[in-house]
Amino acid sequence: MSYESVILILFVIASIVAVITRYINLPYTIALVAVGLMLGGLHLLHPPSLTQELLYSVFLPPLIFEAAIHLRASELWRDGWPIATLVIPGVIASTLLTAAVMVPVSVHFAQINAITWPVGILFGAAVAATDPVAVVSLFNKLGAPRRLRLLIESESLLNDGTSIVVFILAMQYILGHLGTPQDAVVDFFRIVGFGLLVGAIVGLATAAVMHHLDDAMITITLTTIAAYGSFLIADRLGVSGVMSTVAAGLITGGKGLSEILFPSIRLATETFWEYIAFAMNSLIFLLMGFAVNLTLLWELSPIVLIAYGSVLAARFFVVTGTWAVFYPTNHKFPFSWAAVMTWGGLRGALSMVLALSIPDSFALKELIVTLVFGVVLISIFVQGMTMSPLMKILGILSPVSQLKNYELLKTEILLYQDIMEKMDKLHKRRFLSAESLESLTNEYQTKIDALSEELNKIEVDKETLVKEEVLKTKRRMIMEETKALLERYQSGTISLEVYKAVKHEFDSQLFELENMGA
Repeated sequence: MSYESVILILFVIASIVAVITRYINLPYTIALVAVGLMLGGLHLLHPPSLTQELLYSVFLPPLIFEAAIHLRASELWRDGWPIATLVIPGVIASTLLTAAVMVPVSVHFAQINAITWPVGILFGAAVAATDPVAVVSLFNKLGAPRRLRLLIESESLLNDGTSIVVFILAMQYILGHLGTPQDAVVDFFRIVGFGLLVGAIVGLATAAVMHHLDDAMITITLTTIAAYGSFLIADRLGVSGVMSTVAAGLITGGKGLSEILFPSIRLATETFWEYIAFAMNSLIFLLMGFAVNLTLLWELSPIVLIAYGSVLAARFFVVTGTWAVFYPTNHKFPFSWAAVMTWGGLRGALSMVLALSIPDSFALKELIVTLVFGVVLISIFVQGMTMSPLMKILGILSPVSQLKNYELLKTEILLYQDIMEKMDKLHKRRFLSAESLESLTNEYQTKIDALSEELNKIEVDKETLVKEEVLKTKRRMIMEETKALLERYQSGTISLEVYKAVKHEFDSQLFELENMGA
């Protein structure tokens, strides 16, 4: 079967999984990995391998760009210091702590070669990057605080670049291509700094052109060029393609996409990138299941578990350390958030990309790949599956999310009651027998009783209800004012400068309301 046919089948499978996960309490990405493992074990399909070139050049740029364009620079700067701490010293500390566990432990396992410090750092860097796709989708579903979501998303977006740079430097040292530690430090800041500079230039150029566009298709094409172009240009110049794409995405989203005059163009562009992220993640997580060597993974399961424990412990020390540093400041966040950030730091596609990029000539490549894949799988299944209960235990869900759950349960109860009334009418008109009516009534009454019991567990006070109604009304009024403002500009009543100034004020008000409702 050709690769084209296999890719088409994978999209069909991904669509089916997406539909099924709507009706079961399972994150979409976790279900995809499970299905991929099952299909890979049965050898029913032979998809393209997860090579470095495929993941690094095809999948990574659009995923990073999509995440970046949806982040507001103002939100990023608000928590800039905690995020910067997690992204640079945090990634380096996590890498070293992981290596500090794996190096002495490895000598006790006869089936593997002893892991040296350079190899331990290589492994630590590969698993330092977080990929909380499953967690973020769960946050959106449960209504987690907006600032917590932004902390996790922002850190994940930026620590990708740091972990890649550390990984590359470790690999160069092992291969004998790196000089002194001072050279490594200089190279680190050169690769990161110039990567951000390249991305900023691409982003500013893209935003400048976008201001003059009134066509959705051209805008989408331009953003696609920015996503891949920023990555490829930086990569060709020998600097960080990930950091370049991050910078390009942030500026394109903040200076370009958010200031497009026509909402229809902005909506079309955002929808396109949401689909691209969905499609790319679907293929990656399915192919991830195919790529795992289950036999070797089982043979090395003891050291894989130790590796996972070391990664999780390093993550805990880094996050709680950051919490302790900023607790006395204006950037503080609750310790319960630190627990969620620790447990929500899933490993994913990027860790696998880095492991697969190790040269075949390197003797310990298979060991590193197996350890990385094992850590990724455990984090996805264990942490991803238990995140929802953890958030409920810690009381992370905001009052607004509790209100949404309350409204959802109440709506379901009313719908079932309406169905029962209609069934009763059908019975009276002799379209439904008494036996069928009794059976269906018992079935729906059981559902209503279960929902009512769950409803009684949710405490929603009147003050919260009034607050949410006021926020919703204010949001609606600002959206109506924005719509009226655009109509006045299009009719020639106001100038472009006035339109932009007033729209910026409306956007700021909407941003404040979103934070109040978080």
